[in-house]
Amino acid sequence: MSPDFDTSKSWRRRRRGDPVPRTAPAVPFVDPLYAAQAGWETWLGGRLPAEEIAARRDARLRATIEFARAYSPYYRALYRDLPPTDALVLGELPIVHKRALMQHFDEVVTDAAVTRAGVARFVADPRRIGRPFLGRYAVWSSSGTTGEPGYFVHDGRALAVYDALELLRFRAANSAAGAAAAWAPAQRYALVAAIDGHFAGIATLRRLVLMYPWLAPTTRAFSLLQPVAGLVAELNDYQPALLATYPTAAEMLADEQEAGRLRLALHELWTGGECLPSPVRARLARVFGCAVRSGYGASEFLSIGWECPRGRLHLNADWVVLEPVDAQFRPVPPGVPSHTVLLTNLVNRVQPLIRYVLGDSVTFDRHACPCGCALPSMTVEGRHDDVLVYSRADGAPVKLLPLALCTVMEDEAGVNDFQLVQPDPGVLGVRIGRGERGCRRRVLHALRAHLAAQGLGHVRVAIERIGPQRDARSGKLRRVQAMSPRC
Repeated sequence: MSPDFDTSKSWRRRRRGDPVPRTAPAVPFVDPLYAAQAGWETWLGGRLPAEEIAARRDARLRATIEFARAYSPYYRALYRDLPPTDALVLGELPIVHKRALMQHFDEVVTDAAVTRAGVARFVADPRRIGRPFLGRYAVWSSSGTTGEPGYFVHDGRALAVYDALELLRFRAANSAAGAAAAWAPAQRYALVAAIDGHFAGIATLRRLVLMYPWLAPTTRAFSLLQPVAGLVAELNDYQPALLATYPTAAEMLADEQEAGRLRLALHELWTGGECLPSPVRARLARVFGCAVRSGYGASEFLSIGWECPRGRLHLNADWVVLEPVDAQFRPVPPGVPSHTVLLTNLVNRVQPLIRYVLGDSVTFDRHACPCGCALPSMTVEGRHDDVLVYSRADGAPVKLLPLALCTVMEDEAGVNDFQLVQPDPGVLGVRIGRGERGCRRRVLHALRAHLAAQGLGHVRVAIERIGPQRDARSGKLRRVQAMSPRC
């Protein structure tokens, strides 16, 4: 099989000047051939030398650019004055931002049947989480952590690759029970997250259960937005062996485990979506007495990186390109933290992402990993939002997790440009962007209801006059900030 992972090359045989079809060739939502190809390529890619990995990456990159030029009106216009694809250098291509891609959504996608209005109607229905859009696509909504929400559509080819990366690299690489554990259905798996929206984690879980119904008895999702006591009771009743959640949520569960209210005997704890500092990892491993592993992914590409047995985070460089850049979008060398990173998805054809500003700070390691894998390793600085701690009327502390608060703001209040701060122990301050000031009533209602559900009905929600404040040095926005002084 060719390294560009495309079984239909008819689109590449189109001559210059030929009429350009508006819709790309259809890809099935589930196809055993794609799954087998993705599994083989993923297994092989993790064992190839660096030169072979680079060759496969470059072939897939050329195919991705050529496909986007052929079928995406947006990229065709963006690249109109550029040389032929074989003469292009990735670093010379225009950079794209989420705002522009969402504004021009209907021109970016390569299937004319996919429209932003249609996707918006689809994600408005929580009953459709994990089900195929138009019978052939997965749709994930981003959390809007940059203040700009996003819809990301993935075809069956991309889903096959994401599944293979999760199974053959993340799960099998250093499973506490050995590589065979990646294939074992008997271990109970729990996802603790925001589960009422079309987010990548819950949508993927429900998609897999729909595809493989035998997973249902040992696979469950638990809402992070419910009161802690209810979550603890549900987890105690279910008794998972594998638990996946955010680091801040894992810390909160560790508090419950130490206090004796939570009683889990985990084999592994998986974290993602936020930074996992070394002291937090060590505490989680001690409290739960199990291996703690971290992955790196996004709505734009589900499985960007995975941890090897040496604890290094390896980039899936045969399927995705990450370019670490400074604030002026100039490349930075290994060992230097980037201001942001540009992502190019090498497998998803329906919504091309080429040199897309992802927003995380990435530092590539200078030296090869001792594990022997030639895929490059890196460290990632993602979200650094704070956990807010308030006291109930009886004095008991209650932790409000940043991802839960952001979900309330985005999904229930319908606001994406915001910042939550804690100016004093009895107040939750809200800063709303100028364009969303008309949503104040919904914000107050949603936050007051969430606080009341956590036993914090006495905490005052105060909407401040100023908008979200970015860090003066980095320019980045901390959306949830504890004990922040008023600006």
